Amino acid sequence: MVVSPVEIQNTVSQSMDWDVDFFAGNNSLVLPKSPLFGTDGIRGRVGELLDTALALQVGFWAGLVLQDAHKSGVVIIGQDSRNSSDFLATSVAAGLTASGLEVWNLGLCPTPGVAYLTSISNAVGGVMISASHNPPEDNGIKFFGSNGAKLAEALQNQVEAGVRGQTLLPINKPNKGQHYHRPELIRDYLESIKKTFSSSLQGMRIVLDLAWGAAVGIAPAVFKEMGAEVICLHNQADGDLINVNCGSTHLAPLQEAVLKHNADLGLAFDGDADRVLAVDDRANPINGDYILYLWGKSLQATQQLPNNTIVSTVMANLGFERAWEKQGGKLFRTNVGDRYVQAQMQTTGAMLGGEQSGHILCPHYGVTGDGIATGLHLAALVKRSGTSLSQLATSSFTTYPQLLKNVRVENRDRRMNWAACDRLQSAIFEAETAMGNQGRILVRASGTEPVIRVMVEAADADLTQHWAEQLAIAVQKYIV
Repeated sequence: MVVSPVEIQNTVSQSMDWDVDFFAGNNSLVLPKSPLFGTDGIRGRVGELLDTALALQVGFWAGLVLQDAHKSGVVIIGQDSRNSSDFLATSVAAGLTASGLEVWNLGLCPTPGVAYLTSISNAVGGVMISASHNPPEDNGIKFFGSNGAKLAEALQNQVEAGVRGQTLLPINKPNKGQHYHRPELIRDYLESIKKTFSSSLQGMRIVLDLAWGAAVGIAPAVFKEMGAEVICLHNQADGDLINVNCGSTHLAPLQEAVLKHNADLGLAFDGDADRVLAVDDRANPINGDYILYLWGKSLQATQQLPNNTIVSTVMANLGFERAWEKQGGKLFRTNVGDRYVQAQMQTTGAMLGGEQSGHILCPHYGVTGDGIATGLHLAALVKRSGTSLSQLATSSFTTYPQLLKNVRVENRDRRMNWAACDRLQSAIFEAETAMGNQGRILVRASGTEPVIRVMVEAADADLTQHWAEQLAIAVQKYIV
């Protein structure tokens, strides 16, 4: 039976006795054995892992956990443009209000907007309904703490324990929470971006690929208000097309548009606009490694980069690392995922970090990764340089050949337990032995997509190609 968002909200609001009984006896949910929360919240195919029942439970238990930590307050919720985002947002909100919390629903909004508004308000937490760069049929639920950072792993574990019926948290009869629509707050987020950005982009022509997603109502306005001439691609909210052959996962349309319009640069956002990749004036891709290097040099020159330290992940290119070391800098590597980058930044006191995929973190300017803010700062850096982005990139470093292959593994438990496969481990050992110190190999299960990623990097392109293909075949043979 299909239940509408209005019916969900009404049912939860009608009987608090029913709420307590329902949420205390939730064993009817069919859940995978592997953890629900990945590197960026709960994410999966809508109608399989993610449905109304799970979202309702997750909202309720998150509400209890947040109240246990903060006693009471507001939760801010936003969403991207996917067709499933409306009913998932309403389901999560219903669970939150059933737990006794008040919900402020922003509607369509970039993920960093939720993080920022949570951090400056009296909110006890935030929720974003989005699968980021994933295809339209996927969606996700990710939580923020009251400080706007990703919800602590220990609290995520408490939420999951509740959903699985394994919690010791008491379920009382809370007061009913209220659900308010607050789209006007998004303007506060827009103004916050402008306040951290003093440069003018007057005279620059910039192409924006908005991926039919959460940035459509904000990014063009910000860049125009900063003085740029803006050309937009995929600039309507469309749940059927979000991320499809566009945005940060598919740069070809942006590359064509930059050349066609003789633009200074192009910027491609993902579905929830927390990351950005660029295209230079010659249509060359500029990934997160280049953005970190160029931004790092800029901060280094103004003595705003403590210990000349940048934090990135195991995916960062060796060419970037060695070039940064020649600049007198240090590069710390973490596991893939901006939560791990952020944790390392807090430990080391670093003020710049991010991922090759375009998540960039700079506490000077924000509490979380923000694709729009990063794009503005990259454009300003180009303008201040008096040269082109292509010249800046060419003079920075040369990347080592790096090949990434994704092998789709639908079975979540097999995917998450890939490291226990002895035959695959033997194949990896063989490849590492053959390559020696000429390159490196990284095999991992994605925390955001149903794939196992195989990355091979070496100074020799043929060596990279050979072992990437061999290991992808091994994953297909032994895991799928």
